[in-house]
Amino acid sequence: MAKRGVVVIDIEKCKGCEVCLAACPNQVLAMSQEVNTKGYHYSVKINSNCVGCASCAVVCPDAVITVYREK
Repeated sequence: MAKRGVVVIDIEKCKGCEVCLAACPNQVLAMSQEVNTKGYHYSVKINSNCVGCASCAVVCPDAVITVYREK
């Protein structure tokens, strides 16, 4: 059974640095077209290719990403 991941992003705290995009091996994240209340474009999940590696969460300088693994 393949591992799956669920990415949760606190969009109000995301500053749009895009480090998580580069860290994701499966290109699960992209930058939103909208902005948060602070005026930043934020990361969003764009597909269901997440395997739960949590690379995005590890590199996030503001710790706004949480990854949950499911079977």
